[in-house]
Amino acid sequence: MFNVGDKIVYPMHGAGTIDSIEEKDILGEKQSYYILKMPGEVKVMIPTAKAEEVGVRNIIDKQSAEKVIGILEQDETQMDKNWNKRYRDNMEKMRSGDIYEVADVVRNLSFKQKQKGLSTGEKKMLNNAKQILVSELVLAEHATQDEVEQLVENKINTSFMTFRADEIDKESIVNKFIPFDGTGTND
Repeated sequence: MFNVGDKIVYPMHGAGTIDSIEEKDILGEKQSYYILKMPGEVKVMIPTAKAEEVGVRNIIDKQSAEKVIGILEQDETQMDKNWNKRYRDNMEKMRSGDIYEVADVVRNLSFKQKQKGLSTGEKKMLNNAKQILVSELVLAEHATQDEVEQLVENKINTSFMTFRADEIDKESIVNKFIPFDGTGTND
């Protein structure tokens, strides 16, 4: 059971603060709902009786937030090469509500976006995962959304350069010495 003022996470939606607990009559059924105030002045109603079932949990503490940020500093984990399988795997991680899994999705898809680009579906997933990650870190770190977004981007950029710098160097060397207009061939 959560109380007004508690900061909680609603999987697939992000973190927010319980604004109130209200009795609502919806479709002839009276139920108690948590009214969750989300970033951007969005309000979400969650039936109190189903909160645990849908994976609602308290936000992480500051120490756990540091571990989440540490995930962004690591190299990407192995992802399936098949787009459908990779999408399903990442969706499963996000549905879990586990912030460490969400951070893994953000880092992996960010790396993939920098390397090869993402499909429309994966771009949407990356944006959603970032929103979920940022919303929780904002509350855990007592920081602004802009500060956390910048922190996440900086950590991902730094780790990408650390773990993929050799690939970037090879690409730039290839692009400098092999013209793509066909004029550099020995015909």
